[in-house]
Amino acid sequence: MQNAPRQARLEARTTPEVLAILKRAAEIEGRSLTDFVVAAASAAARQTIEQTEIIRLSSADQVRFFEALMDDKSPPAPAMVRAFEHHRRLTGGV
Repeated sequence: MQNAPRQARLEARTTPEVLAILKRAAEIEGRSLTDFVVAAASAAARQTIEQTEIIRLSSADQVRFFEALMDDKSPPAPAMVRAFEHHRRLTGGV
C-alpha cells in the first residue's frame, strides 16, 4: 500500500497548538507532516475498526459459546446465521 500512488486528498483544520504538536512529532520520527498524520490517522482508524469487529471472550465464555453452538436442540438465532454466513464468506467456506 505504501507504493500505491497517492491520489486521494484529505484536508483538516486545527488549532495552532495541535499543528505544532503534530509537526514536532513528525520531526521526531523523521517524517513529513503529511506522512506522520496519514500514518497516525490510519493506525487509529484500524484500531477503531478492530475494536468494533473483534469479539473477545474469556475462557469460560468461549466454552459456553462453543457448547451453545453445538446444541442441536434449538435453531440458531438469525444473528448467528448471519455470523456463520459472514464467516463462511471470509474464510471461503472453511
